[in-house]
Amino acid sequence: MIKEISEVDIEKLQKPNHAVKLNWLRAAVLGANDGIVSIAGLVIGVAAATESTSVIIASGIAGIIAGSISMAAGEYVSVSSQRDTEKALLEKEREELANHPEEEMQELAKIYQHKGLSKKTAEIVAKELTAHDPVKAHFDAELGIDPNNLTNPWHAAIASAASFLVGAIIPLITIIILPISLRTPVTFISVLLALAITGTISAKIGGANILKATTRVVAGGALAMIVTYSIGRFFNVKGL
Repeated sequence: MIKEISEVDIEKLQKPNHAVKLNWLRAAVLGANDGIVSIAGLVIGVAAATESTSVIIASGIAGIIAGSISMAAGEYVSVSSQRDTEKALLEKEREELANHPEEEMQELAKIYQHKGLSKKTAEIVAKELTAHDPVKAHFDAELGIDPNNLTNPWHAAIASAASFLVGAIIPLITIIILPISLRTPVTFISVLLALAITGTISAKIGGANILKATTRVVAGGALAMIVTYSIGRFFNVKGL
């Protein structure tokens, strides 16, 4: 029976080792995507209104700083709330283990039955894991939380701001190094290419349909740039 568990059923008990890393990578890609779209829309809109490179640069830098801070603050608040929830769940589970150990053992066995193990095998696994480390066994199976690796709001905030900054640099650098006549069309194309790349990466990470996911991202970015360009043309101030 022990050999059967170790060689066949153990795969049903393991969680993906790279789940946390994939979540961070997905967040980074989405942050970069936000940076690309936000700053592309901003600088193209400004460029449509004025030919002044200094105005475009100032607007772009201001947008990058504001966007990065906003992304960092939003991510910090969000992840802090998630961390507080995780701590509350862990404390509740500790109390239940201390006050109702037998009920918790049965609950753990049922969890492994739902994962595909037979009732007998599930009971053996639950008993052995509980005997080894009851707290860790229940935290992992019932909550999917590692108490030693809780989400870190500072890490999330820094990663979000950094990825936004990296994405935002693409449209800003592109539009300021090009001649006036090429600024808008080349920036537009470069941004769409960048969005196609981030859309593809995001789809692969999430296991989504690459064509559909990329099309949505590219279409959204194109729409944002068209709208801001139109607004810039409406407020045309070429003399600045």
